Amino acid sequence: MIGLACSVRAQISPDQSATVPPRSAAPADSETLPAQFSVHGQFTNVTQKHPTFRSPYAGANSLPSAEQAMETVDLTLFLGVRLWRGGEFYLNPEIDQGYGLANTLGLAGFPSGEAYKIGNWTPYYRMPRAFLRQTFALGGEEGPVESGPNTLAGTKAINNVTLTMGKFSAVDIFDTNAYAHDPRADFMNWAVVESGAFDYAADSWGYTVGAAVEWRQGDWTLRGGYFALSTMPNGESLQTNFAQNSVVAEVERRFKLLDRPGAIRLLAFVDRGNFARYEDAIAHAAATLTQPDAASVRRGTSKSGYAVNLEQEVLDGIGAFARFSSNDGKVEAIEFTEINRSIAAGLSVKGQPWHRADDTLGIAGAVNAISSQAKAYLAAGGNGILIGDGQLPHYAGEQIVEAYYSARINRSLTISADFQHISNPAYNADRGPVKIFGLRVHAEF
Repeated sequence: MIGLACSVRAQISPDQSATVPPRSAAPADSETLPAQFSVHGQFTNVTQKHPTFRSPYAGANSLPSAEQAMETVDLTLFLGVRLWRGGEFYLNPEIDQGYGLANTLGLAGFPSGEAYKIGNWTPYYRMPRAFLRQTFALGGEEGPVESGPNTLAGTKAINNVTLTMGKFSAVDIFDTNAYAHDPRADFMNWAVVESGAFDYAADSWGYTVGAAVEWRQGDWTLRGGYFALSTMPNGESLQTNFAQNSVVAEVERRFKLLDRPGAIRLLAFVDRGNFARYEDAIAHAAATLTQPDAASVRRGTSKSGYAVNLEQEVLDGIGAFARFSSNDGKVEAIEFTEINRSIAAGLSVKGQPWHRADDTLGIAGAVNAISSQAKAYLAAGGNGILIGDGQLPHYAGEQIVEAYYSARINRSLTISADFQHISNPAYNADRGPVKIFGLRVHAEF
């Protein structure tokens, strides 16, 4: 079965609501005309390795217990042009190469948001984004828009309605967070950079087609989106006639706590299409004397869930974040990963105290859980999108601790060291813990 990466890559939402400004962006000059086009680029190399860990048995989707190292590379151009007043069009051609650990299998909270299940040691070309953004001013004060990936320098009404249509990632716009959302720059684990139980529409690379609308008014933003699911759960092709689809809604409230900026986001989603219910797969296996297979019992149904997402500046250069998410655990994982409930929290600290103001130290923890139906399915030998050890005699929550240090070498280059300690990988107390060491090299212009 095909897997998917949760990599955000580059946030495309023009809503300047984050508590920190976009990275590596030069302020727009409000006295000059708006930029008519933009060209930016990025290169990211991630190498991850884990030493040998305890494993009395393994299944088809297990993380191999022997020492292993894998590498991913991607090179992206961010091309933008201003079409008319408020209208912008963007293309993001990209070349990818490499594999995640175990070909992106064995962990529900996978350790690299830069890894796809579609891997190849030969470089290959994709077009992950091709979209139109139209902004309608609602009057009132204007503010600068900073130049960056998928943003054109200029000015924009702070109160506005923005429509985005085309191909992009749902998490470009939904479930964003100033401190944990970009695996090219901050944390890397899927359950930290996204709400783990947010089963958002995506193909095997993490992108979809559809439309999103954002209404920003004062300290509030309301978002809604309608997206195509893949033709089969977590597949390579999208259901472009929207017969299988996902609807997402999110409300964001920005505020100040002790004169420090913060935000809270409440998100809900409903996925509708041909999915398997775990109990049906187990019953079919018992009747046919086979192992449970979700693909054999898929039918028209729906899956819903929600997420709560907070960010808060604590002190100058120090920010905290937290996420909690939950979904319908009776239905198989559709596009993201086998997580039915997840909680994550962490801190991001800039390097001013040690005279490295552009460096960042981050530490976070996450705990993932699955439903009783999902436990029974895995215990009977079923496989999911990412996990399946062939049995699950001793279930336990998957526990993740991640720490990274990102050092800015110059204006364009950062190098990061990352460490993750994962207990009960794939919810299996018989295996692990797994220690994962990572090195990330990121360049941009």
